[in-house]
Amino acid sequence: MENRTSDIHISRNIARLRRKMGLTQTELAERLYVSNKTVSKWERGAGYPETPQLVRLADLFGVTLDTLIRGERNGIAVAGNILTDEVKIIESFPEKGMLVNITAMSRAVGGSVPNTLISLAKIDPTLPLSALGKRGDDEGGRYAQSELQRVGIDTAGVLVEPGTATGFSDVMTLRDTGERTFFHHRGANARFTPADIDFSTLNCRMLHVAYIHLLDGFDAPDDEYGTALARFLKAAQGEGIRTSVDVVSSINDKFAQRIPAAMPYTDNAIMNEIEACGVSGLPPRDEDGKLLTANVRATMEQLMSHGVGQRVIVHCPEAGFCLSADGTFTEVPSLRLPAGYIKGTVGAGDSFAAGCLYGIYNGYTDAEILEFASGAAACNLAAEDSVSGMRDAGYIRELIGMYGKGSL
Repeated sequence: MENRTSDIHISRNIARLRRKMGLTQTELAERLYVSNKTVSKWERGAGYPETPQLVRLADLFGVTLDTLIRGERNGIAVAGNILTDEVKIIESFPEKGMLVNITAMSRAVGGSVPNTLISLAKIDPTLPLSALGKRGDDEGGRYAQSELQRVGIDTAGVLVEPGTATGFSDVMTLRDTGERTFFHHRGANARFTPADIDFSTLNCRMLHVAYIHLLDGFDAPDDEYGTALARFLKAAQGEGIRTSVDVVSSINDKFAQRIPAAMPYTDNAIMNEIEACGVSGLPPRDEDGKLLTANVRATMEQLMSHGVGQRVIVHCPEAGFCLSADGTFTEVPSLRLPAGYIKGTVGAGDSFAAGCLYGIYNGYTDAEILEFASGAAACNLAAEDSVSGMRDAGYIRELIGMYGKGSL
């Protein structure tokens, strides 16, 4: 082999695919009838397989020979929170010290990883998807992981943290409007750090990290990059992976510092109008609750000035907005949904993000990305939990045509 770049890919891919299969070097060597020292040399780049060995390796790993040699990346990985959501339907929010009845309860997965990935899996079951995060060694964690696996998501990157509970949220949802409030316990998510992700085992074209401001290990300060997340995103880009981030609606004095730190190493930033304007300090709405589109756009321009590579996308109930690196600003009103259609808004932001990621992955125009994401969010709104309302891409397009867009 004379192509040294290909040799480097082969070394990395043998190690990555071996680990993904859960094999030791010795176990792989036994299957190939070579010594473990030979496998070690291959993975270090000190020696390279002959053509018959390459063919056997590709068959063993279940990949094409071209993928083994070139290291072609496919699919989307999502790193972040893994939760269970205990959704409780209430008639109203009580005054302090008062009681209100819970009229219905349900359980579902929650957090950025299950919400976004399960939505993507339902949109397109053929899309390679992988989950990265931590769960506790408990019933809630096993439930969340099984729900991911049930729709074909690779959970090899979901680590179990002994002695720690899986994160969860009690989601209080108003019966008539779908408005919700979260009571959250971080659990094992608080122990998830960039060091838990091994790029040598990661084979994705896009990596989505969420949520900034709710992942203690990623929000940790870094003397050079500002945050651990920023350093991690730069490393991902160095591996040829396109990066994206989402944000949680929990604003405090550190919020406006953490978001800009990640922007120079983010290809696509996705967030709602409250989160975005939490960085700029501009009000997203006037005293009557009317959306201030000019402030949203100015905020997006500020975020882009921090170094976002491709797009800043902001969504709100009225519309989706996109600002591209070339300065093009696009706005697409949300679907005109009929009265009574909305059953819940849990995970609507993640569904919108899933729609954006799918559009970006497939090369949609900015307007097409926003329109498709609006349809994906509308699917989510038809169910009380965060994932059961999602449908496939064909249905989403039908839904867009059925209801049409509203107006700003």
